[in-house]
Amino acid sequence: MAARETVRQRPLTGEPVAVDLLNTRWVAGTEHHDLLDSLDGLAQWLDESGLAPRFEAGPTALDHLLSTRSALARLLEDPRDPEAAADLNAVLAHGSVRRRLDRGAPASTVEFDAPSWGPAWTAAADFLDLRERPDRIRGCANPGCVLHFFDTSKNGTRRWCSMSGCGNRAKAARHHARERAGRTA
Repeated sequence: MAARETVRQRPLTGEPVAVDLLNTRWVAGTEHHDLLDSLDGLAQWLDESGLAPRFEAGPTALDHLLSTRSALARLLEDPRDPEAAADLNAVLAHGSVRRRLDRGAPASTVEFDAPSWGPAWTAAADFLDLRERPDRIRGCANPGCVLHFFDTSKNGTRRWCSMSGCGNRAKAARHHARERAGRTA
C-alpha cells in the first residue's frame, strides 16, 4: 500500500455534506487548491465528512464526485439551470431509499447501483434537503473567497465563511480605511 500524502488543511470543514463537497476547492492567498485532485484527497474528504466508514476512495467514486460537485456549483450559480439539474438528477438516479418498519420503528436504507455512487449520491441528496431553505446556502461575502456555507444563524444574517478568516479581514480593512480617512481629513 502506498503512503498517504500529507493531510491538507482546508479553511472550512464541518458543513453539510453537499456544501463540504463544494468546499473541496479553496483559495489561500493567490494559490488555488483542490482536495479532490487525488485519491488521497478523496480519502481525506471521506474521513472529514464522516463518509469514510461506508465508502472507499476509488477512481470511479472520485469521477462521480467531481461531476456532482460541478453540478452543485452550477446550481448555486443558477438554480434553474436545466443541464445542471439533469446532471444532479442523473446522480440521484443511481440510488434509492428503501423504507421499512424495524422493531416497530420506521427505518430506511439507501441502496446504490454500485458502491462508487455512494458519496456522490449522498451529497446530491443532502443538497436537496438543504434546498428546503435555499436562501441559507451562501457563498462567502469576501469576493476573493470561493467557500460556501449553510447559514444556521438564528436571524439568517451570516455573511462570511468564518469570522476568524474572511470576517476579521473585512473588519480590519474597514478599520484601516477609517484610519486612513481620519488622517487625510
